[in-house]
Amino acid sequence: MDEDKFNTSLRGFLKKVGITSQREIEKAVRDAVASGRLKGNEKLPAKMVLTIGGISLTHEITEQIELG
Repeated sequence: MDEDKFNTSLRGFLKKVGITSQREIEKAVRDAVASGRLKGNEKLPAKMVLTIGGISLTHEITEQIELG
């Protein structure tokens, strides 16, 4: 295995996941606040599930996102 290539590829994947996830969450929360579905002071339960094929990896992260 080429460690440098693996590391670069993994970092690229994680960067894309982080950036796109943040944008989607921000948009959904702003839309919900604007439409009145949220007040803007809630704590939202969040869950991210990572799966990697070929190695049968499933990793779940749960957290709360505080709005205010």
